Amino acid sequence: MFYTFIRAVARVLVFIINGNTHYENKEALPDGPYVLVGPHRTWWDPIFFALAGAPRKFGFMAKQELFKNPILRWILVHANAFGVDRANPGPSAIKTPVKQLKSGQLSIIIFPSGTRYSSELKGGAVLIAKLAKVPIVPAVYQGPVRFSQLLRRRRVTVRFGEPITVPSGRLTEDVTKALGDQMQAAFDAIDHAIDPDFHYEPDQKKYEAEKQQGKLK
Repeated sequence: MFYTFIRAVARVLVFIINGNTHYENKEALPDGPYVLVGPHRTWWDPIFFALAGAPRKFGFMAKQELFKNPILRWILVHANAFGVDRANPGPSAIKTPVKQLKSGQLSIIIFPSGTRYSSELKGGAVLIAKLAKVPIVPAVYQGPVRFSQLLRRRRVTVRFGEPITVPSGRLTEDVTKALGDQMQAAFDAIDHAIDPDFHYEPDQKKYEAEKQQGKLK
């Protein structure tokens, strides 16, 4: 109930703040639960992904530091978020989303790079989809990455790609890498479909700074 309410509030706020939002290729979305993956480009792209995928509800990972504030923690928990230590992710980082997916009520939003400052894809999304026996759906956010640009009502586009099926059998390192390459190829193709001239470059300095601070592995 809270998720439905907060999503409605978010939709109104997005319209007021930007009002130039476009969701494309929704017909590619499966009827059942799935793992929604995309490149992480700004702190608000999870909001746009969740709005774009409606009416399906989503769970999502959030860095555990956000759960220290009791008010924010309450909101996140009731919005189907769960905390993850990005430097030392425990078993719950896999078990919790798999349980949510198997319930049939939620899909999961995952950013395979784990941070806005990297383009390196990790294998967690593949493992979660494998264990939950659901497809992976690639998606891309193109639009403002600074709040001031969002306020100028610059166009925001979220476009979905075709679902990726995780093959049966053992999930080897080679299989995981091949699926990661398939995801990256899908991101590139979706970016090109939205705008052939688009180019996004992660902030490598911030990525290295986070690694040095022990926030990432």
